[in-house]
Amino acid sequence: MERGERRGRLGAAPRDGKAAAAWPDSSSPAVTPDLFWGTYRPHVYFGMKTRSPQPLLTGLMWAQHGTTPKLRHTCEQGDGVGPYGWEFHDGLSFGRQHIQDGALRLTTEFVKRPGGQHGGDWSWRVTVEPQASGTSALPLVSLFFYVVTDGKEVLVPEVGAKGQLKFISGHSSELGDFRFTLLAPTSPGNTTPKYGSYNVFWSSNPGLPLLTETVKSRLNSWFQHRPPGASPERYLGLPGSLKWEDRGPNGQGQGQGQFLIQQVTVKVPFSVELVFESGSAQAGGNQALGQLAGSLLTQALESHAEAFRERFEKTFQLEKKGLSPEEQALGQAALSGLLGGIGYFYGQGLVLPDMKVEGSEQKVAPALFPPVPLFTAVPSRSFFPRGFLWDEGFHQLLVQRWDPRLTREALGHWLGLLNADGWIGREQVLGDEARVRVPSEFLVQRAAHANPPTLLLPVAHMLEGHDPADLAFLRRAFPRLHAWFSWLHQSQAGPVPLSYRWRGRDSALPTLLNPKTLPSGLDDYPRASHPSATERHLDLRCWVALGARVLVQLAEQLGEADAVAELGPLAASLGSEEILDELHWAPELGVFADFGNHTKAVHLKPRPPHGLVRVVGRPHPRLQYVDALGYVSLFPLLLRLLDPHSSRLGPLLDVLADSRHLWSPFGLRSLAASSPFYGQRNSEHDPPYWRGAVWLNVNYLALGALHHYGHLKGPHQARAAKLHSELRANVVGNVLRQYQATGFLWEQYSDRDGRGMGCRPFQGWTSLVLLAMAEDY
Repeated sequence: MERGERRGRLGAAPRDGKAAAAWPDSSSPAVTPDLFWGTYRPHVYFGMKTRSPQPLLTGLMWAQHGTTPKLRHTCEQGDGVGPYGWEFHDGLSFGRQHIQDGALRLTTEFVKRPGGQHGGDWSWRVTVEPQASGTSALPLVSLFFYVVTDGKEVLVPEVGAKGQLKFISGHSSELGDFRFTLLAPTSPGNTTPKYGSYNVFWSSNPGLPLLTETVKSRLNSWFQHRPPGASPERYLGLPGSLKWEDRGPNGQGQGQGQFLIQQVTVKVPFSVELVFESGSAQAGGNQALGQLAGSLLTQALESHAEAFRERFEKTFQLEKKGLSPEEQALGQAALSGLLGGIGYFYGQGLVLPDMKVEGSEQKVAPALFPPVPLFTAVPSRSFFPRGFLWDEGFHQLLVQRWDPRLTREALGHWLGLLNADGWIGREQVLGDEARVRVPSEFLVQRAAHANPPTLLLPVAHMLEGHDPADLAFLRRAFPRLHAWFSWLHQSQAGPVPLSYRWRGRDSALPTLLNPKTLPSGLDDYPRASHPSATERHLDLRCWVALGARVLVQLAEQLGEADAVAELGPLAASLGSEEILDELHWAPELGVFADFGNHTKAVHLKPRPPHGLVRVVGRPHPRLQYVDALGYVSLFPLLLRLLDPHSSRLGPLLDVLADSRHLWSPFGLRSLAASSPFYGQRNSEHDPPYWRGAVWLNVNYLALGALHHYGHLKGPHQARAAKLHSELRANVVGNVLRQYQATGFLWEQYSDRDGRGMGCRPFQGWTSLVLLAMAEDY
């Protein structure tokens, strides 16, 4: 079956239980040629591929020769590389990245040039320099440029003297004829040639997760770098040739693709350029423009960099608003890191069907869903290089301001994942490269489990903008948005009308202080101590209320009268503060809260030989409001569900602004410092996560809410405006200080000293610091 036949059109949700993609061939070079090639492999330090189920992949590895050379390829938390990240990336055709690796500083740059019917041409430049000036002993470094095919492309290398490839020509149905040329190394910034030693390796494709190990296992120290007039130096090289025994007829692999790699070894400092030329682009006029290399490449890079700076200021107006050059640089890096983290994934997900009866899922084996594509930003290149549903809604709030078309592409792909019930899996593990990065316990998605519907946040922004292209997209997307919302509203219904409960809480194991609620996105945030069907979850109810409101607004704009008649009464009921009070206002706590079977008398205590074990004391659990003051308590405020004259707005502002509870000099804590769960481990091996740390996505929602109420007449207007100004200064100031100190945006920040914590780089929703600086909510 061809790819176009396998995909569903964006409209009605598929009824065969299968997921379907955005719309027919939306990723093909015929439909979106300028997006066909991209840095869509966020988990590698530098690489590009096509948006295709069987992509042509390119990448870079490098090694500094010395006592213990380390081969660098994939972004890893513990490999000692960093800081690294994109200085500029426009999400489309240009990027510049800096990577610090010990004494080395690498700069990777790319430019795309449109033309032809197959995605156009592109060029890379990789510059390697000493990190510090005046370094006496300049190191010897190898760069490994590689091309990987998936079975259909034909690669024909042409080798020159001393193992140097003149070029690699090739052909595929999607790319037509193409050619790669690796140019000779030069000194940085000029055309002075530098002596290089060359090695080449050609084999069948070992599988994408095995590329690094394949190269590492074949390196040996037989080789010498012998520049004229200098002493020879040994280096680790690839002992290969172009006599590839695995080749079948006509030079092709046995249906498994090819792996072709050129190693060039040079004395630092130096630059190397790789040029990709599309046959149709060359025939269409790009040949007359000259090869995109040398001075032409330099000119193109500088032109794109200047265009990026101008567009950035026009879009976010940080300089006009008086922000410092350091803050502007942070904003550019935040945006570029998010755009440079967009990936294209294709593969099959493992899904455990919804058996409709909780507790019965152990009797059913997970099923492989049909293969699907996903074009999405990722939370972290090093730790979470794949799609996460609730993260993506926050990502697209920023991407949308920069390039609305990219957001339409991403939302179309996410909505294309809907199954027949209207469910979308919260974590998308598609393809071998994504799967190898995921612990086995997180590979299977459960079709009964939801996730916050944050994709509705950029949808709401589209409705405010009235862009005809956005509205045309929303008209096509509406049936799926409606199906998705309806599934959420129905599947997560709570024990009483208009209440909701996250399915998929952890079981009450003896090793857990408080069973986690991963579907909520807030993981270990304290819920009722003893999970039960009686629970009512405040944050989920607020998400559903927001969803109903957005769907009604969308249906009204589109003239969908039946949907307005269906959803209007639900939205009105969910918007009723009286009903919200009945279900979630806890008079004894003075805030909104979850409700369930709960006691605060739980502790982790050592019990040899079992380690830490949960002990439940008195009072015994009973049905009550859950005393866990934190982000969940603020959701009616965060999602702007309260009237500016609401009697509940004042108490929420009180706890938000109180340093004994949620306020810190670095942003709002996820859990009050006064909570018995604050900073507590959830198990012997499970440190606190959403139990006090400052998270940028929720702080961004809080800033948006304070800004909103600060501009509406009411008894709390002046206070909300003041709190907005102070919270914005705290959040932006701390992210900037940590970025200047470490070179990274972080997953979370300590509420005690502001230091970055969790994984890095985390240029997913932490990049919202840019919108906070721009005061764009």
